[in-house]
Amino acid sequence: MKIKICGITDAADARLCVECGVDALGFIFVERTPRYITPDAAARIIATLPPFVTPVGVFWDHAPGHVKAVAEQCGLGALQFHGDEPAEDLLDYRLPVIKTLKIAAGADLDRMASYRVAAFLLDSPSRWSEGEARPPISWDVAAEAARRHPVLLSAGLTPDNVADAVRRVRPYGVDVNSGVEARPGRKDEARVRRFVAAARAAEAAR
Repeated sequence: MKIKICGITDAADARLCVECGVDALGFIFVERTPRYITPDAAARIIATLPPFVTPVGVFWDHAPGHVKAVAEQCGLGALQFHGDEPAEDLLDYRLPVIKTLKIAAGADLDRMASYRVAAFLLDSPSRWSEGEARPPISWDVAAEAARRHPVLLSAGLTPDNVADAVRRVRPYGVDVNSGVEARPGRKDEARVRRFVAAARAAEAAR
């Protein structure tokens, strides 16, 4: 199982996550959001990452040319799309693509079949966090999706609930942002360590 920590804005936080053994780091290139990072700043952090930690760029309805330019400048290893990007628009990227789907009660999972992507990130329909806790999505719905497709489980995950989430959903990976923060854009060392340890322990016990 993969662990991705998103919303990286600081080199020290990136080093902490690498030390804890995460598989991927998320860099949010969505302007006017709490954890936005400029491509220049992200590139400097990404240049320090070891070869098997994947830097993931997060985009929201950006023009393909912009996405490709940022990916090249920063040395991204994967692309994550949070907007209303049509399935056909995601076929033109060389890098692996993760498509975010906002999951509510009674979500229609059949639409997942129309996408040709490496994985889906299942997120909450609520607005992006300003630092407050977010409610988890339905883990029953997520588990159904995970039986059909590679799924990254997100929204409302914390060090206290990630083990239960991993056991119930059995996802390809988990993604956390505000659940391990001291404040928006800065990670809390103890929470990061507890989150990774709990996720790995639950994975080992599956």
